[in-house]
Amino acid sequence: MKILFQGDSITDAGRSRENEYNLGYGYPSLVKACLGYEEAGKHTFLNKGVSGNRVTDLYARIKTDIINLKPDILSILIGVNDVWHELKESPCGVSAEKYYTIYSMLIKEIKDALPDIKIIIFEPFVLKAAATEENWEYFANEVPKRAFYAKKVAEENGCKFVPLQEGFDKLCERAEASYWLMDGVHPSSMGHEYIKNEWIKAYNSL
Repeated sequence: MKILFQGDSITDAGRSRENEYNLGYGYPSLVKACLGYEEAGKHTFLNKGVSGNRVTDLYARIKTDIINLKPDILSILIGVNDVWHELKESPCGVSAEKYYTIYSMLIKEIKDALPDIKIIIFEPFVLKAAATEENWEYFANEVPKRAFYAKKVAEENGCKFVPLQEGFDKLCERAEASYWLMDGVHPSSMGHEYIKNEWIKAYNSL
């Protein structure tokens, strides 16, 4: 069974472009270690996350980095850059409505090409820390819009949806936000462990 991880820098997590066995330091590597141990020899794991990607960038890679790889299980975590990149000197964010449109196209085309695929869609998330606190009101308003549409896309296309924001919020009752998301966006080792745990729960419920 081939498992493919897709998304932005949270998924990329320093993965190797030369060695497909090196999935980086994030949750894909933790899932590989956990599931590979529990179900030895049953899976192939691929990480094709790309740092900086928005949903439009992921859609542009649909053929080479998803369909051509023919995964049995695909997980996607995308959305925070669609918000964050609007704050760049040359804004290039993706509106909530366009995020929904492109995400819907992405999932429908994948399912048309690979009708037996199982897809897990993860909720984008954000916390108040170094990279987000200056524009916190903007992040706190816009990221939940992408989360809403990620869930809508999952429900409309028969995909498994995995919420993450509420879990990160609850974790902040145990330690400060930067303990889990170092800058408010990118997970620490502990943050990646949380995502891994939710990934495994989703896999077990497919």
